[in-house]
Formats: sequence, C-alpha cells, structure tokens
Amino acid sequence: MNLLQSIKRQIPNLITLGNLTCGVIATYYAAQGPGYLDIAAYFIIGGIFLDFFDGLAARLLGVASPVGKELDSLADVVTSGVAPSLILFSAAPVFPVWQGMIAYIALLMPAFAAYRLAKFNLDTRQSHSFLGLPAPSNALIWVGVALLFSRYSCSYNIISTWVYVVLIVLSLITDILMISELPMFSLKFNFKDLSWKTNRIQYIFLLGCIVIIALTRQWYAISLIILWYIIFSIITQRKPSQQ
Repeated sequence: MNLLQSIKRQIPNLITLGNLTCGVIATYYAAQGPGYLDIAAYFIIGGIFLDFFDGLAARLLGVASPVGKELDSLADVVTSGVAPSLILFSAAPVFPVWQGMIAYIALLMPAFAAYRLAKFNLDTRQSHSFLGLPAPSNALIWVGVALLFSRYSCSYNIISTWVYVVLIVLSLITDILMISELPMFSLKFNFKDLSWKTNRIQYIFLLGCIVIIALTRQWYAISLIILWYIIFSIITQRKPSQQ
C-alpha cells in the first residue's frame, strides 16, 4: 500500500518532468535556427499541455505538494521562458554587428518568466484569476510566430529588419506584462451557472477566438488569441480581489 501511495504521489511530478523534457527539446531545436522553429513550437505546445494536466492530476489524486509546485515553476522557466526566447532570438535577420545586439533583447524573456513564476508562487491573490500575463500564455505568442515563420518559409534573409524590431518591442511589452499587476480575467466558466450574466466576459472572449480562427484558419491564430486575451483583459480591467 505504501508503494502504491508513493507511485500515486509521483504521477503529477512525472507529468511535470515531461513538460520540462518538452521544453529542453524545444530549446534544442529553437537553437538550430529558423528551419527548426516549427518543431520547437510543437514541443512547447506539448509542454504547456502537460503543464495543464500536472496540476489537474495532483488535485484529482489528492497529492498536491509544495515540491510539485516548485517543480512546476522550474519546468515552466524552460518551456515557457528559455524555449520561446530562443525562437525569437533565432529568427533574427542578418544585422550589422552593432545592430545585432537587438536580438539579444529576446533573451531577457526567461528572466521575466522566472520572476513572474516565483512571484506567482507566493501571491495568494491569484487562486482564481491572474495578475499579469501567465508565462505559458506569453510563450504561446511566440509559438504562433514560429509557426507563421515556418508557414511562409521565413529565414534569416526573408524576415525584414523592421518586422523583427516590432517583434522585439512586442516581446519587451509582454515581458513587462508578465510581472505587472494587470488583472487578467479567468478563462474558466462558472459551470454552476452558465448564464450570460455570470460568464459574460468568458463568452465574449470565446466569440472573439472563434472569429480569429475563422478569419485566419492558421496555427498563428494562437498568437492573435493571446493578444486578444491581453487587450480584452485591459478593457475589462478589474481590481484584484483582496484576501
């Protein structure tokens, strides 16, 4: 019985380690250059998928633990911090030497993600909603960018300098949003009351997502959906709950 209990206790941690492994593989492929960004993106998606289920498994099995919480954050630093930053770094066009320093701004992302995750672990106000952009949500922006580049066979010589500069500026904005106090609404519906009045924000957001997917019909819709989430959170900004 003790052995079975020990195995059950480790199931969420194994899922978390799967997330970490996906992040390491994504980092490897992102570092190989533009030709491998789509593979890196798919592994980031896989890692974020596992990141959702490790917490769910811990709750269902009744084995949530402080170790699992810390392990989850460590895995997210790689999958949702290091890997997407290398996607943006590797997508850099050929700059003159002095301008090439612009690309290194992309590598600030893991630092912001790590700070956001550490802050989240200690913040009791974020049990039902978020303050600041979640690290996995930020990572999905760059997943969509990577898949867009792959779709149009972008390479060092195809991505224009001004487009890259815009992406770098966007990365700085989303980095700051990760550690900001901006209230981000919860994506969870109130299943006890599915009325429009109770879930109005979630319904409007979902309708917006459907429109984005219908208009694009491409994987890069992921980026647009996260940007829509940020914009809609700003529009519907509410004071964080006090505990």
